[in-house]
Amino acid sequence: MLKNFVLLCLLGGFSAACGTPPRDCTAFKEGRFRYTALIDGVEQTTIFERANEIEIDYFEGKTDTSSVRWINDCEFIVKNLNPKNLNEQKPIHMKILSTTDSSYTFEYGLVGSAQKTRGTAVKMN
Repeated sequence: MLKNFVLLCLLGGFSAACGTPPRDCTAFKEGRFRYTALIDGVEQTTIFERANEIEIDYFEGKTDTSSVRWINDCEFIVKNLNPKNLNEQKPIHMKILSTTDSSYTFEYGLVGSAQKTRGTAVKMN
């Protein structure tokens, strides 16, 4: 019985039964989003808008613009267009892991780095 379940999971026949979360990434390629994270023990919220190949971030009264290059429907690279230091020059790889009707869970990290962080963005429109 267990062998059959594992075989079905490997074949991808029953993705829901095997724990694969639902993903409708195309619904989140454009829109206005809110992302809240705990930074140094303080809850911080970023609002961002993504349209076509541009993303605009609003954080603590500052605005940043980044290019967006989609690798596939669920993964993209974000690169700051006006970096103010060396860290801001590094592109970030974003991967949508799961979606709901109004949010998506993602992981992100610097391109080439094994270190990843997870978060959830909520669509505002």
